[in-house]
Amino acid sequence: MVLQDAGWFTIELPTWLLAISYSLVGWSIGLRFSRSIVRYAARSFFRVLASILTLILLCSGLALILAKIAHVDFLTAYLASSPGGVDSVAVVAASSPVDMPFVMGMQTVRFVVVLLTAPTIAGRLSRNKAEQQKETIPLE
Repeated sequence: MVLQDAGWFTIELPTWLLAISYSLVGWSIGLRFSRSIVRYAARSFFRVLASILTLILLCSGLALILAKIAHVDFLTAYLASSPGGVDSVAVVAASSPVDMPFVMGMQTVRFVVVLLTAPTIAGRLSRNKAEQQKETIPLE
């Protein structure tokens, strides 16, 4: 890594290896879908569509702010701020003219923040839900 960053050595993966890797990532994502998931998504289509459009708009707004603050192009900022797995973002970023280290760095930071904050947030939400259920259950 140090040699590549210094410009003394270049690591390039063969195209055939990239194609196989991208195929494996795509299959791993596609094989996670079951018939029950597809049926549920079909029943919830409009809610799912509204959620997707809202998420795209929020990520676009965040990307506009990030592009101005970090002085990167919009696509780089969008991929850096988009949710999803790092593997999926890496595939898109590798095939796009973006600042790959910036995108992967931001995705890694996002992952660490979620990893550190999610247990606390989930615990608080579940306690709040339990308290709400206690309030709605009639006592005999």
